[in-house]
Amino acid sequence: MAKDVTIDISKFERLELDAREDGVWIVTLNRPEKRNALDVKTVEEMVDFFSNAQRAGVKAVVLAGKGDHFCAGLDLIEHHDEDRSPEDFMHVCLRWHEAFNKMEYGGVPVIAALQGAVVGGGLELASAAHVRVMDESTYFALPEGIRGLFTGGGATIRVADLVGKARMIDMMLTGRVYQGQEAADIGLAQYRVEGSSFDRALELAQRAAENLPLTNFAICSAISHMQNMSALDAAYAESVVAGVVNTQEPARERLAAFADKSAMRVRPNS
Repeated sequence: MAKDVTIDISKFERLELDAREDGVWIVTLNRPEKRNALDVKTVEEMVDFFSNAQRAGVKAVVLAGKGDHFCAGLDLIEHHDEDRSPEDFMHVCLRWHEAFNKMEYGGVPVIAALQGAVVGGGLELASAAHVRVMDESTYFALPEGIRGLFTGGGATIRVADLVGKARMIDMMLTGRVYQGQEAADIGLAQYRVEGSSFDRALELAQRAAENLPLTNFAICSAISHMQNMSALDAAYAESVVAGVVNTQEPARERLAAFADKSAMRVRPNS
């Protein structure tokens, strides 16, 4: 992957960034005293990082929260103190969408390591990741109804896509909390672990980072775009993407390894 931008780690305050030699970056929400609630500055730093990640050569991201919680959502204290106008808050929401769209469509695998609260905007953030790993402390909720609020960071798109419209409405109306196996079963996380969600997320990110960058770009960008198309348009777009990805030179090398039986074979879990 050609690098044409550099990410200056020193300028980030709300995000703690750790670039590993294998191309995996650890991106940690760094407001543990606020349960990693998302204020304006945090969102702007997310826009900055995820806008540049692919061009900076980032191969995969582990997204985590410092402390006991992943993210408790919108910083309600900041929101209260700012006393925003409808126009002002609309633009806040648009920046959230910018950040989360850069995650989902940016072409770099994002693996979320979840623990504790994944609530409100925190669930919107988690749902923009490509893979979610939860531990036994993780719980999910959309308490906007009881707070007199409405989702503004994409829950009506991504969370509804994960769990279905009816479940999302129930969560917002009643404050229902999902945790444990039930949360995994309805699609809020693809992995549930008894130990560290971070360790499992890092393992998955390292595995994804071994894929070809162009292949990962297609997986972590094209699929989401195709979901927004008609079936006919998506089939055409899929054919075009496959034509580009499946004929890249590094893919030819991997196919040759498969043909001469030197490549890893797919086997069922033992």
